[in-house]
Amino acid sequence: MASGPSEKGRAIRLSTELFLHIELVVYVALGVLLSVTALLTLGSAALLLLEGIRDWSGTRAVFVIVDRLMFVLMLIEILHTVRGSVRSGTLTPEPFLIIGLIASIRNVIVITLKSSGVTSDGLAPVEGEMLFRSSIVELAVLGALILIFVVSIHLLRRGRALTKSGEELPSRPGDATPMPTE
Repeated sequence: MASGPSEKGRAIRLSTELFLHIELVVYVALGVLLSVTALLTLGSAALLLLEGIRDWSGTRAVFVIVDRLMFVLMLIEILHTVRGSVRSGTLTPEPFLIIGLIASIRNVIVITLKSSGVTSDGLAPVEGEMLFRSSIVELAVLGALILIFVVSIHLLRRGRALTKSGEELPSRPGDATPMPTE
């Protein structure tokens, strides 16, 4: 006997509900793992801070602490994205841009730390110069990437604010007034 349209629709509904429940379980597990990781990393940063307080002469601990705290910020932003996805059922691009921005700033800090160690590590002049040049190029690329992230976040927020206020977005860049609708 051939299955009717109602049985097919019922099977589709059941499979959709099953996948939604599985998705929710995975999101919850991901959220728990991200939370535990963030707490452990935060504890590690606190321990490094205590060690850094004992050793006032070095600044290396400060860079590592800031690096770990930036990592915690990234984890929290990912957790926020997961929470928002569970609540709304959709992914929005802004949290990912913020994560990218935090990661880029974190990399700038790490590169700065490595570059500042060139003089103290006693590298040969040629090796030190090559490391310095590659660091400058990488910092320039990261600077451009940070600027792109900031502009993208600003444009997303501006677009959201304009659509919430009921105005239409300008049809051309630079247009300050919305175009009339027919």
